[in-house]
Amino acid sequence: MHTIDIVDLTKDYGQGRGVFDVSFYVNKGECFGFLGPNGAGKSTTIRHLMGFSMPDKGHTYINGQDTRYNRDIIFQNVAYVPGEVVLPRNLKGTEVVKEQRQLKGVHDDKLYKELKDYFRLDPNLICKEMDLGRKRKRAIVCAFRSNPDIIILDEPSSGLDPERQDKFVDFILDLKKKGKTILLSSHIFSEVDACCDRIAVIKDGKIVSQILADSLKHKTEKKYVLTYSNRKNRKNANERLLQEGFKVTESGKEPVLIVDADDKDINKLLCNRNREGRTDFKEIKETLEDYFMSFYKEDLDYGGIK
Repeated sequence: MHTIDIVDLTKDYGQGRGVFDVSFYVNKGECFGFLGPNGAGKSTTIRHLMGFSMPDKGHTYINGQDTRYNRDIIFQNVAYVPGEVVLPRNLKGTEVVKEQRQLKGVHDDKLYKELKDYFRLDPNLICKEMDLGRKRKRAIVCAFRSNPDIIILDEPSSGLDPERQDKFVDFILDLKKKGKTILLSSHIFSEVDACCDRIAVIKDGKIVSQILADSLKHKTEKKYVLTYSNRKNRKNANERLLQEGFKVTESGKEPVLIVDADDKDINKLLCNRNREGRTDFKEIKETLEDYFMSFYKEDLDYGGIK
């Protein structure tokens, strides 16, 4: 049984808005990345997982229980950081945490003090005076007040300064070491790449890919840049490479070729390349951002991607 299971989730708001047949699962002790730009359907999916909305079809489960029912029981051991953080305007941050701890029946202050120091919270700041980053840190501390085993994060580091974002990544990695189960929804490539074991990419409300995070680092098929002394040499090399069965792309007016090659064909690729006037040869390292943009390359509007 998966710790988190989303099965054929559909919610159609009309005009192409919503989520459509979204399915993925998160294993116990795994950090699963849910990657997409703002408006792609990440928050809609998570709101349904949290039982805040009813789907048109499909199901969402935590520990085998349908999250539409028995929410009080299901979420006793779940931390949730929402994408939109709303705090009581006139309460101090410490008062908000105290209120949340009482709701959960948490009486041990040790974890709260550790988190407060870790995220450098100002205990006397009133919520209405907080910027987005401070609100986000307060929401994280509130969510983890009871040391939960299941963690659901919707854009958790949005609004944090770069130093706090790095600290947050370290925080998630420490939770992984402790065996926590984490669903991390984000548009920040570095965060997802550093933390996640598997990744799903969502576009226009649909899952377009699911991959093992390490698969990008260990792909056998790679891209190489071959640079030549002039365009004539590039043309001759292009013809030979095509005859040898390689996929080749010319790079504009520059004397450069981009070649796709499997590891087993690397010797074949390099053979006789020097006498073609090649002056440089290097591998293009595919990043998570490159992989993601292969699904969004035709879109002009993917605001929020980092």
